[in-house]
Amino acid sequence: MIIISLTLLSLFSSAQKSMSDSFVLTKTYTGNIADVAMDNLDNLYIVSSTGQIKKLNAAGDSVGVYNQTRNYGKLHTIDVSNPLKLLLFYKDFSTIVVLDRFLASQSTLDLKRFSILNPSAIGNSYDNNIWVYDEYDNKLKKIDQQGNKLWETADFRTLFNQSISPQKILNDNGFVYLADTANGVFVFDNYGSFKKRIPVKNFQTIAIANSNIISTNKEVITVFNTSTQLQTEKRIPFFQPYLHSFITPSKLVHFSDNSIQIYQYRF
Repeated sequence: MIIISLTLLSLFSSAQKSMSDSFVLTKTYTGNIADVAMDNLDNLYIVSSTGQIKKLNAAGDSVGVYNQTRNYGKLHTIDVSNPLKLLLFYKDFSTIVVLDRFLASQSTLDLKRFSILNPSAIGNSYDNNIWVYDEYDNKLKKIDQQGNKLWETADFRTLFNQSISPQKILNDNGFVYLADTANGVFVFDNYGSFKKRIPVKNFQTIAIANSNIISTNKEVITVFNTSTQLQTEKRIPFFQPYLHSFITPSKLVHFSDNSIQIYQYRF
């Protein structure tokens, strides 16, 4: 009985070590932290409780600060998928602020002036334009940096017989992904033609990398391969409920209101 117990303990310890070895702590930061984002060059964007945004490069050096924090209310999302053009989305004011790589303001778009009446999600497009999902008429729209509408889809209620409410728009490898935690991920090509719906739901954060949809939900990271339809999960061994988490193609970022931990991970 003792031998069996020791064997089980050894197997459990090995499993825990293997899981922990999948996540290697690379950097930590402390400060006033309300939100965090990271781009594909490992630049870190730290949003303070006052709305200030500070950019740190991969070495941890400060390379930009955005201080125009009270103009449009609370920042809803920050899109850093294009490190040369950041999109700040102030949902309550239906406003997008476009920043350059040094966090200098390039333009400000009041979407209601362009007949986008209830935007719920925005994102960078592959051709340097901007995707917007408008819940008022249930359409995905593309606008340029001046706010001019380039085109729009049909009403989604005629396509899917339902309304959707995406929290994030992602453009990767020739496809546009509208991620709705309640209804799944809706995939379009770059010209707005619907391709498929992927049953990834109940996520807290989501990212796309090499045809993989990577999502987090509390202590679990899920990778869904859109080509093979196979799904794998990995539990975060050091999960703490008071921390927020998000994933990039190679990093897991944990943060609370006063600290950030960045982990390199592998599956």
